[in-house]
Amino acid sequence: MNAHIDAVRIAGTPSGPVPVVLLAVDGEADYLPIFIGFDEASAIARGMDAVDIGRPLTHDLLLDIVEELGGRVDSVVVDAIEESEGGGTYTADLHVETPRGERVIDARPSDSLALAARTNAPIEVDPAVYEEGRREREAFDELDDIREVADL
Repeated sequence: MNAHIDAVRIAGTPSGPVPVVLLAVDGEADYLPIFIGFDEASAIARGMDAVDIGRPLTHDLLLDIVEELGGRVDSVVVDAIEESEGGGTYTADLHVETPRGERVIDARPSDSLALAARTNAPIEVDPAVYEEGRREREAFDELDDIREVADL
């Protein structure tokens, strides 16, 4: 299923504020929310806004290395939810085209999405993952955008 990053917001939870990246899947009404850390949320928002702070941050550096070695980020696939004590953990594959052909690299969704935000690489979501994780958009309407609460 084709998707895109619709927003990065801050959700209030019993343990405090937590960033959430909201993936919108083409043709579907609900979001796929992926709760992430503040550093990762900032990296995604910076990528979406194409913010250049002068020196490369980790995701910028990784992208520079991939490109200097002749590769490019081809796509991101959010492919599974692994069950754990605290709930589910999403997994993703980063598809990179290299001079030796396509390589698929296991990666955290947050890191993969930060790279997709910088390259406009397509984002795909496994249909079973979407069905299991989907939530109504209205549940996220009142949440603040990370740019409103963090100094990016």
